[in-house]
Amino acid sequence: MSRIRDRNTKPELIVRRGLHARGLRYRLQDRALPGRPDLVFPRYRTVIFVNGCFWHGHSCPMFRMPATRAEFWRTKIAANQERDARSYEALLDTGWRVLTIWECSLRGPNRWPRDAFLNTCRDFIVGNSQSAEISGRSTDQTP
Repeated sequence: MSRIRDRNTKPELIVRRGLHARGLRYRLQDRALPGRPDLVFPRYRTVIFVNGCFWHGHSCPMFRMPATRAEFWRTKIAANQERDARSYEALLDTGWRVLTIWECSLRGPNRWPRDAFLNTCRDFIVGNSQSAEISGRSTDQTP
Protein backbone atom coordinates (compact mmCIF):
# COMPACT_ATOMS: atom_id res chain seq x y z
CA MET A 1 0.00 0.00 0.00
CA SER A 2 3.00 2.29 0.25
CA ARG A 3 2.85 2.76 -3.52
CA ILE A 4 -0.72 4.03 -3.46
CA ARG A 5 -0.79 7.75 -4.16
CA ASP A 6 -2.45 10.10 -1.75
CA ARG A 7 -2.04 13.12 -4.01
CA ASN A 8 -1.79 13.88 -7.72
CA THR A 9 -4.15 11.05 -8.65
CA LYS A 10 -5.78 11.16 -12.08
CA PRO A 11 -9.20 12.20 -10.73
CA GLU A 12 -7.60 14.90 -8.59
CA LEU A 13 -5.62 16.27 -11.54
CA ILE A 14 -8.78 16.42 -13.67
CA VAL A 15 -10.50 18.48 -10.97
CA ARG A 16 -7.50 20.74 -10.41
CA ARG A 17 -6.92 21.48 -14.09
CA GLY A 18 -10.60 22.09 -14.80
CA LEU A 19 -11.16 24.43 -11.87
CA HIS A 20 -7.93 26.32 -12.54
CA ALA A 21 -9.06 26.81 -16.16
CA ARG A 22 -12.30 28.27 -14.78
CA GLY A 23 -10.33 30.90 -12.85
CA LEU A 24 -10.49 29.33 -9.39
CA ARG A 25 -7.29 29.34 -7.33
CA TYR A 26 -6.64 26.91 -4.52
CA ARG A 27 -4.11 25.43 -2.12
CA LEU A 28 -3.20 21.76 -2.04
CA GLN A 29 -3.58 19.56 1.05
CA ASP A 30 -3.47 22.16 3.80
CA ARG A 31 -2.12 20.30 6.84
CA ALA A 32 -3.65 22.85 9.20
CA LEU A 33 -7.17 21.65 8.33
CA PRO A 34 -8.76 18.42 9.61
CA GLY A 35 -8.42 15.56 7.14
CA ARG A 36 -5.95 17.40 4.89
CA PRO A 37 -8.44 18.25 2.10
CA ASP A 38 -7.19 17.72 -1.46
CA LEU A 39 -8.07 21.28 -2.51
CA VAL A 40 -8.65 24.32 -0.31
CA PHE A 41 -10.29 27.52 -1.58
CA PRO A 42 -9.63 30.04 1.23
CA ARG A 43 -11.44 32.86 -0.59
CA TYR A 44 -14.67 30.84 -0.60
CA ARG A 45 -13.95 28.98 2.67
CA THR A 46 -14.49 25.74 0.75
CA VAL A 47 -12.61 22.45 0.70
CA ILE A 48 -12.77 19.54 -1.74
CA PHE A 49 -12.03 15.90 -1.07
CA VAL A 50 -11.48 13.69 -4.14
CA ASN A 51 -12.20 10.20 -2.82
CA GLY A 52 -11.36 6.91 -4.48
CA CYS A 53 -14.40 4.62 -4.44
CA PHE A 54 -12.38 1.63 -3.20
CA TRP A 55 -10.38 3.29 -0.43
CA HIS A 56 -13.35 5.14 1.02
CA GLY A 57 -15.95 2.39 0.55
CA HIS A 58 -18.37 4.16 -1.78
CA SER A 59 -21.58 2.27 -2.54
CA CYS A 60 -21.22 2.32 -6.32
CA PRO A 61 -20.50 -0.26 -9.04
CA MET A 62 -16.78 0.62 -8.92
CA PHE A 63 -16.45 -0.61 -5.32
CA ARG A 64 -16.06 -4.31 -4.65
CA MET A 65 -14.85 -5.78 -1.38
CA PRO A 66 -11.79 -8.00 -2.03
CA ALA A 67 -12.35 -11.72 -1.51
CA THR A 68 -8.89 -12.24 0.01
CA ARG A 69 -8.21 -10.90 3.51
CA ALA A 70 -11.81 -9.68 3.64
CA GLU A 71 -11.74 -8.93 7.38
CA PHE A 72 -8.62 -6.76 7.02
CA TRP A 73 -10.20 -4.75 4.20
CA ARG A 74 -13.53 -4.40 6.00
CA THR A 75 -11.74 -2.99 9.05
CA LYS A 76 -9.49 -0.71 6.99
CA ILE A 77 -12.30 0.75 4.89
CA ALA A 78 -14.55 1.21 7.94
CA ALA A 79 -11.73 3.10 9.69
CA ASN A 80 -11.30 5.30 6.59
CA GLN A 81 -15.03 6.08 6.58
CA GLU A 82 -15.01 6.96 10.29
CA ARG A 83 -11.98 9.23 9.84
CA ASP A 84 -13.70 10.92 6.86
CA ALA A 85 -16.85 11.55 8.92
CA ARG A 86 -14.83 13.08 11.78
CA SER A 87 -12.92 15.33 9.35
CA TYR A 88 -16.09 16.52 7.59
CA GLU A 89 -17.81 17.31 10.90
CA ALA A 90 -14.76 19.20 12.19
CA LEU A 91 -14.58 21.26 9.00
CA LEU A 92 -18.31 22.05 9.01
CA ASP A 93 -18.15 22.99 12.70
CA THR A 94 -15.37 25.50 11.99
CA GLY A 95 -17.29 27.16 9.15
CA TRP A 96 -15.78 25.43 6.12
CA ARG A 97 -17.95 24.22 3.25
CA VAL A 98 -17.20 20.64 2.10
CA LEU A 99 -17.53 19.10 -1.37
CA THR A 100 -16.86 15.38 -1.75
CA ILE A 101 -16.08 14.16 -5.25
CA TRP A 102 -16.17 10.41 -5.83
CA GLU A 103 -13.94 8.70 -8.38
CA CYS A 104 -17.01 7.17 -10.12
CA SER A 105 -18.12 10.67 -11.17
CA LEU A 106 -14.98 10.90 -13.35
CA ARG A 107 -14.39 7.28 -14.39
CA GLY A 108 -16.47 4.30 -15.35
CA PRO A 109 -19.75 3.89 -17.22
CA ASN A 110 -21.67 6.38 -15.04
CA ARG A 111 -19.19 9.25 -15.24
CA TRP A 112 -20.39 12.79 -15.77
CA PRO A 113 -19.69 14.75 -18.96
CA ARG A 114 -16.52 16.67 -18.11
CA ASP A 115 -17.89 20.21 -18.59
CA ALA A 116 -21.10 19.50 -16.67
CA PHE A 117 -19.07 18.00 -13.84
CA LEU A 118 -16.63 20.93 -13.61
CA ASN A 119 -19.44 23.48 -13.84
CA THR A 120 -21.23 21.73 -10.97
CA CYS A 121 -18.03 21.90 -8.90
CA ARG A 122 -17.60 25.60 -9.70
CA ASP A 123 -21.24 26.32 -8.83
CA PHE A 124 -20.79 24.69 -5.42
CA ILE A 125 -17.57 26.59 -4.71
CA VAL A 126 -19.05 30.02 -5.46
CA GLY A 127 -22.49 29.12 -4.05
CA ASN A 128 -23.91 28.91 -0.53
CA SER A 129 -24.42 25.19 0.18
CA GLN A 130 -22.63 23.88 3.28
CA SER A 131 -21.85 20.43 1.88
CA ALA A 132 -22.42 18.36 -1.24
CA GLU A 133 -21.36 15.13 -2.85
CA ILE A 134 -20.79 14.35 -6.52
CA SER A 135 -20.87 10.70 -7.53
CA GLY A 136 -21.48 8.73 -10.72
CA ARG A 137 -24.72 9.46 -12.50
CA SER A 138 -27.53 6.95 -12.60
CA THR A 139 -29.17 6.37 -15.97
CA ASP A 140 -32.14 8.62 -15.09
CA GLN A 141 -30.05 11.62 -13.93
CA THR A 142 -29.28 14.63 -16.07
CA PRO A 143 -26.37 16.98 -15.38
